[in-house]
Amino acid sequence: MIKLLVMLMLSISLTYASSGAVSELSPDLTYTWVGLLSLVIFVVAYYFVATEEKYHIDKAKPALFAGTFMFILIAGYYAVHGLNMELVNTEVEHLILEIAEIFFFLFVAMTYIETLIHMNVFEKLKYNLISKGYNYRKLFWFTGFLAFFISPIADNLTTALILSTVLITIERNNKAFLVPSAINIVVAANAGGAWSPFGDITTLMTWTAGKGDFVDFLYLFPAAIGGYLVTAYLLSRFVPQTQPNFDVSTEKVPEIMHGGINVVYLGLFTIIAAVIAHQVLHMPAMWGMMFGLAILKLYSHWLKQKHNSKLNIFESMSKIENNTLLFFFGILAAVGALYFIGWLGLASVVYHPDVLGPTWSNIGVGFLSAIVDNVPVMSAILKANPDMGVDQWMLVTMTAGIGGSLISFGSAAGVGVMGKLKGIYTFGSHMQMSWTILAGYIVSVLIWYFQFEILGLH
Repeated sequence: MIKLLVMLMLSISLTYASSGAVSELSPDLTYTWVGLLSLVIFVVAYYFVATEEKYHIDKAKPALFAGTFMFILIAGYYAVHGLNMELVNTEVEHLILEIAEIFFFLFVAMTYIETLIHMNVFEKLKYNLISKGYNYRKLFWFTGFLAFFISPIADNLTTALILSTVLITIERNNKAFLVPSAINIVVAANAGGAWSPFGDITTLMTWTAGKGDFVDFLYLFPAAIGGYLVTAYLLSRFVPQTQPNFDVSTEKVPEIMHGGINVVYLGLFTIIAAVIAHQVLHMPAMWGMMFGLAILKLYSHWLKQKHNSKLNIFESMSKIENNTLLFFFGILAAVGALYFIGWLGLASVVYHPDVLGPTWSNIGVGFLSAIVDNVPVMSAILKANPDMGVDQWMLVTMTAGIGGSLISFGSAAGVGVMGKLKGIYTFGSHMQMSWTILAGYIVSVLIWYFQFEILGLH
């Protein structure tokens, strides 16, 4: 596995081309001792992240260690060799801003999830679903379709967090239901987000960069849903058709706390505020999310004053899976270190028609985004700005988005669900069924090729 990872990291140059300020102002450290040691640290840390279930080491620990230590080594190398320390400082500050945008976005989304749990919104949804007599397989399909059609409006991470919470309230122990259903939600959320300009961070980046109009993304719907349906069908064969242990006559009907439905509406408002902040006001999306959090806190204060509500937003914050947030910090920091060193800017020649060409390169991006977070991957592609038409920009948007489903922590949705279903949805359980995701990925690419390249419908 280590050899495979090393080869994959060397091939990351597939997308991390034209590194801009890093390549022009900073010395190339790839084959220095700090460059080689940093690559080894990343690979070893990645190994322990991938084998979390085997060694019982929380994925945040190796990721955070690698991300922080690699930059310490880089700074030490610069200091020893009398290089311009301002370059390291500027890069770290820029990286902190990038991480903070994702960090606080996730923080607010998780706070809303925990608040809705506290107000019995998910318990009520669970009761409504199970009381209808749905078996596990029907629940599998129901939650999957919800994820696919909610994520284009919200975003794939928030959608995955909400529906994985629904899963864990329906069933806490039946892995035969939980594991395929968790994978189904991750795949559906990523596929659903791929055909909407604000369904995923990568699609939003592509849209705001002017690589496609709003309508162009909608043409990806056939490829997105086609691939998802293939994966969902294959996964559904592993889901039992038995019913959850639930007796309507003996179960107490859960009551949503006063104001719970309004919190749902506030959550939708927060998502809209995030989109407006980024798209209209040209501010980070997390600014809109933090504004939504402020509104939620004011609303909770009003509920306490008017209705003596016991809702405490700080209590909801205390229940957030901090390991998920720290994992993102560590991974993004580690990838940023590799980028600064020069490993991710080795070559841009792969997009040339005489080498791989745009189509095969963009298909490869899907596999790359499963290993490296799709946000920096798409960022690097936009920086490289290869000469491609709208059809190819739509392909790379789709593959970067849905390709992250191939590995459990290859996307924000997957990492979020791992935090929610800790010990159940793991790297190992995901990889056992990853062949179903690969089948859907291939189908999505084939549909794209038939629609965009053969029929010219775009």
